[in-house]
Amino acid sequence: MWKRLTDSGGIRHWLGRRLAGYLRLLGRTTRLVAEPADYADWLDVKGPYVLALWHGQHFITPLGIPPGTKAAVMISRSADGDINAIAAEAMGVRTVRASGGLLPHQIKKRGGARGLIEAMRLLRDGYHFAVTADVPKGPAKVVGPGIIALARHAGFPILPVAMATTYSITLPSWDSAALNLPFGRMALVIGEPMTIPADLADDAVAALQAELAARLDAATLRARQLARR
Repeated sequence: MWKRLTDSGGIRHWLGRRLAGYLRLLGRTTRLVAEPADYADWLDVKGPYVLALWHGQHFITPLGIPPGTKAAVMISRSADGDINAIAAEAMGVRTVRASGGLLPHQIKKRGGARGLIEAMRLLRDGYHFAVTADVPKGPAKVVGPGIIALARHAGFPILPVAMATTYSITLPSWDSAALNLPFGRMALVIGEPMTIPADLADDAVAALQAELAARLDAATLRARQLARR
């Protein structure tokens, strides 16, 4: 049913605009609690960063971006991705339509290489660039190699980011996506940045993927604690 519904470009555009409207409502009806509290003051001074987050938390990411901050996000070239991209652009976030994969043929099919090049260009132009660290469609909460490659080749550190709200509904999707609800707290937690050396040995990539996963899991746990305190 959902697939048939989103076959129409007009319906996808309508849904994307409605999603943007809902995000604005969510921003007006929740109280943002950030850790560190002064992140808006140093984000642009110390950046730009590759912003890493888990799938399932990505819907509310635009609400954590301080006003006036240049930000972009990578979104898959799918029907659901069209809806998310329309919403993100309506919220003032630039989009790159691509996604990664675990195997070479997946990366090629999803435009991963071209997306990597565009992401590096935007980072060098001063944009923070948000990437979901786990690749669609899973396994969820497992860091793929793409985000490490982006930070390595672009020369910018990775900043682990997690967001949560007091009230939410977990959807029956591969990433257990959260449908965030209004009237509560919205928590934003930023972990310590990870610098990826340009001369990184191939056999060291897996260890960095595991380290980033651990930092994202810790940030996610902390965000949920702050939101539901």
